Amino acid sequence: MTLYGIGLGPGQPDLVTVRGKRLLESVDVVYTPGRLSRSVAREYVEPERIGDLEFPMTRDPDELERAWREAAEAVAPTASEGDAAFVTLGDPNVYSTFGHLRRSLEREHPSVDLEVVPGVSSVTAFTTALGIEIEAGSELALAEAADGAAPTVADRQILFKVTDASETGRKLEEAGYDVVFGRRLYMAEGDTVVTDDPSDLAERDYYTLAYAEHRDYEAQGLGRQS
Repeated sequence: MTLYGIGLGPGQPDLVTVRGKRLLESVDVVYTPGRLSRSVAREYVEPERIGDLEFPMTRDPDELERAWREAAEAVAPTASEGDAAFVTLGDPNVYSTFGHLRRSLEREHPSVDLEVVPGVSSVTAFTTALGIEIEAGSELALAEAADGAAPTVADRQILFKVTDASETGRKLEEAGYDVVFGRRLYMAEGDTVVTDDPSDLAERDYYTLAYAEHRDYEAQGLGRQS
C-alpha cells in the first residue's frame, strides 16, 4: 500500500506524464493541497475520489508544522489500507509542498510506503517558453527571489517566486545582469506573460520566474539564444 507523490507539471493537464495519469486514474484517493493542483487533478479524477487538504497561508513554523502533522494523520489511514496520491504542481521534489508531508509521514507513520512520480518542472520548461538554450557544460544556478530579492550567485540564474519583479529586476540590472521574466508558463489558469520589462508585471504573482544572465557572460558570445 503506497502514497504516491505525483508531479502534475506546470499546470496544463496535458503536461501530466503518462505514468502520473495512470496512477491518478487508479488510486483510491487523490489528495490536493490547493485550487490549482485540484483543477488539474479533476481532469483525471472523479470528484468523489478527491480529498482536499487545506494549509494556512502563514510563515509561523509551529502553525505550519501542526498543519502538516494533521495532513499526515488524514492521509496515513488511506495509504495504509490502499493506494493514495498527493499531487503538486511541478515536480514533487522541487520547491514543492510534498516534502513537508513526506517528512511528517516518515516521522509519524513510518509504515506508509512512499513513492515519487516526477513531473515536468519549470526548472526545465522555462527554457522553451523563454527561448533559452542551456548548452552542454554550462552552469546554471537555481535560487528563490521572493519579495524583491536578487541573488547573484552565478553568471546564469533561474529565479523562482519573483513576487516583486520591479525590485528584483532593478537590483539585477544594477549588478550587471540582463533579465527576462516569465509568468504562469504552461499554466491553464491566468495569463502567460514573457517580458524583459518588469513594469508589465506590476501585480504580484507567486508563479513568476526570471532568467538572469550576466552581461560579461553575454559578451563572451555565450549568451541567450532566441
